[in-house]
Amino acid sequence: MDATYTTLANFAQTGGLLYFMAIFAGVVVYAVWPSNKEQFDAAKNIPLREDD
Repeated sequence: MDATYTTLANFAQTGGLLYFMAIFAGVVVYAVWPSNKEQFDAAKNIPLREDD
């Protein structure tokens, strides 16, 4: 029983790490994709806008 638990725990830890690394890489790629530049430029100026 102990070997089965250890095997499953190692698999879950490795799988979780790979999953979160893939999600992080996807977010980074989305953030630096050239077609998103205009959207992020508009968002960075939101705090500087005057409230009407």
